[in-house]
Amino acid sequence: MIRVMALVFVGGAIGAVVRELLMLGVPTARDGFVWSIFVANVVASFVLGLVTGLHSRGALGVDANSLLGTGLTGGMSTFSSFVYGAFALFAASQIGASAGLLYAGASLIVGFALMLLGLKIGEGAGPAAPERKPPS
Repeated sequence: MIRVMALVFVGGAIGAVVRELLMLGVPTARDGFVWSIFVANVVASFVLGLVTGLHSRGALGVDANSLLGTGLTGGMSTFSSFVYGAFALFAASQIGASAGLLYAGASLIVGFALMLLGLKIGEGAGPAAPERKPPS
């Protein structure tokens, strides 16, 4: 249990740093569209799908799943950032409301599509881990 918590903690810390670097490095559009939050969330969605697919076929173990799937992607994407980005756009102006709807819709649709893509890649990438036979 302590091992899993430590892996999630380390992965979450790395994911939070990656998200912050995106926040600092990816510019906001003139209409206020928050590309940094969008990119962080959809990339995290893809990575989560990929890790889940690899884990489901036995190519990644429980430790890697905890570090990457729960920790890294959890730290990298946050629902609060998503909601704040939408709120900031809606509150900006009439044009901001349109950008807010576009941001919210695109985040959900693209995030879901990339998660599915990652899952398909993860489920089909490379050789599966050999099946373990129960002890006789």
